[in-house]
Parts: sequence; C-alpha cells; structure tokens
Amino acid sequence: MAFRLFSPILAGATLRERMIACFGATIGIALTGAISGLVLGSGPHVPLLVAPMGASAVLLFAVPASPLAQPWSIIGGNTISALVGVIVARFIHEPVLVVGIAVSLAIAAMSFTRCLHPPGGAAALTAVFGGPAVIDAGFLFPFVPVALNSIVLVALGYGFHKLTRRTYPHGTTAASKNSHGTIDPPAQERIGFRPEDIDAALGALEETFDIDRNDLERLLRQVELQAMVRTHRTLLCEDIMSRDVIAVDEHADADEARQLLLDHNIRMLPVVDAEAKLIGAVGLRELARAAQAVKSVTKAVATASASAPAMGLLPVLTDGRSHAVVIVDDNQHILGLITQTDLLAATARAQAGDKALAEAAA
Repeated sequence: MAFRLFSPILAGATLRERMIACFGATIGIALTGAISGLVLGSGPHVPLLVAPMGASAVLLFAVPASPLAQPWSIIGGNTISALVGVIVARFIHEPVLVVGIAVSLAIAAMSFTRCLHPPGGAAALTAVFGGPAVIDAGFLFPFVPVALNSIVLVALGYGFHKLTRRTYPHGTTAASKNSHGTIDPPAQERIGFRPEDIDAALGALEETFDIDRNDLERLLRQVELQAMVRTHRTLLCEDIMSRDVIAVDEHADADEARQLLLDHNIRMLPVVDAEAKLIGAVGLRELARAAQAVKSVTKAVATASASAPAMGLLPVLTDGRSHAVVIVDDNQHILGLITQTDLLAATARAQAGDKALAEAAA
C-alpha cells in the first residue's frame, strides 16, 4: 500500500509520454537559455534564464493540455507575477511580509487576467529576492528576461509539439450542434447527464480541477460510451449487420443509383470500384445534384470491422449525419451494413434481456 504514494496521478501518463516530456524540456530549456544569451549578451550581471522557467517547462512539456500550460498562462502569468513582485518590493521591505504579499497579489493578478500559472508565484519571489541583477534591472526585469524567456520557451514548445504530433495550444471543444439547423442538442446528448449536471457536481465537490470544463464533459461522455461497450461487449457488428448489401458501381449513372434507393427503400448506397472495394457512399442528397457518374458525388462513409463491438458505433450513428456504417474486411470489401434501426433494435433487445435476467434472479 505504501508504494501507491509513488504511483502517477496524472490520467493517461504513460512512460512514452513522460519520455517525450523529458526530451522536450531538455531542448526547450537549453535553447531558451541559449537564445536569451544571444539577445542579452553574457556576463554575471545578466540573468539569462530565470528559475521559474524550469517549472513552466514541466507544465508545457508534461501536461500541454492543462489550462495552466497554455501560451497566455505561461507568458502572462510569469510576466505579470514578476511585475507584481517588483512593485511590492519597492514599497515593502519587511522580508516576512513581502514574500507573502507578493505571492498572494500575484495569484490575484493572474486570476483576474485569466493567466493562472503556478510558476508565477516563483517569478514573484524571484523579483523580490533575485539579488543585485534583479535590483539593477528594476521594472525592466519582468520583461527582460522574464517575458523574453517565457515567449522563447512557448515558441519552442509549440514547435516541439507540432513535430511530435501533439496538440498545442490546447483548444477547447466547441459545443456540439445538431445537423438540422435547430436548437435541439444532438441525439447522443439528449440522454444521460447534461452540462448543468457537471456544474452542479463541481459545485457540490467544492474543488478546483486542472481540466477545462468542456474537456471534462467530453471525457465523461467517452466514459459513458466505454462503459456501454464493456457491458455489451459480446454483441459484435457481425451479429447484427445486414449481409445482403445493395451497392452501386462508381461508373453507374445517377438515375440508376436513385432508382436503387427508391426500389429498396434505403437512404444510402455504398459505392464500389471495379474490384468491388468500397470507396464511399451516396444518398438522395448527393444524387440530386449529380448529372453524370456516381463517382463524381461520392462522399466518405463510416466503416467498421465485423469483430468490432456493435455499441462502439453509437457515436457515428447518432451524430445526425450518418445513417449507416459499412462493415468491411481488411481489403475494403463489403461484408455487411448496420443502420440506425439495426443498432436501435439490438440495444432494445439487449436491455430487454438484461431486464429478464434481473427479474429471474429476483
């Protein structure tokens, strides 16, 4: 049990992610010092790199999705806090008072300017107890080297995350909208918890969490989905898919495709090439503007493997745009099709079975 104290507490903190963070911090801090040296020159009287940059690097490279690690948080938080420290040091000379007031006012300033950044507290203390170099710099210190260091570090972090294919700056997820142009929320968000439930839960816990509220909602919805997939994991796509799939050749004309849709009373036609491989799909919307071959209006279509959990198709079939998912093999040959109706029927049957088992057990 004692060793649990040394377990990582960051969700998703894999060894690979930590190694990438270490490598990025090495490059980021070293180059920040080098670039600042080129700009400021060298000498014992010039602080090329302030200590809070080490803490900023931890956030920037280890948890780039954190609201505390975003560009304005790093640049604004460090700069504003250093400025607060310089101002406080000018008016208060009692060591015990100056440190407490500098840090507390830095937190307040960062909060009001929406750039809360933990290393900002260290930047405020550095401005207070930084020694002769900081005293000589005076009101220039928050900008050179603090702001300069912060800007260079963020720029290097941006480039590093692009190279390692990580998203930075972290963008918040926009609120979902349905595809019909009405104010109703998307179908998948009409059941389960609601945004106001998240607000109520956060209020009840009375704690502050280091995660964007929209990211939290996205995470919880994914948890709901994974739980449903787990509880119905024996239901596979091959168990509920239609196997006699009506498809159309890419070189067929639009009239032929429209007639197939009407004859079979279906909303979507998979489109295949000369080797019977899936290349997309068409519906009446696409065919309405088609004058020649089907290929010219073919759109992308969602696919899945026969062995995939059927409930894993829920996000696709409730997004308001997709009416069916095509089941394919490794060579993109069509094996079957699952529509919204198929998944709805399977879900209802699974729930009925669960209810019957519960009643039998009782």
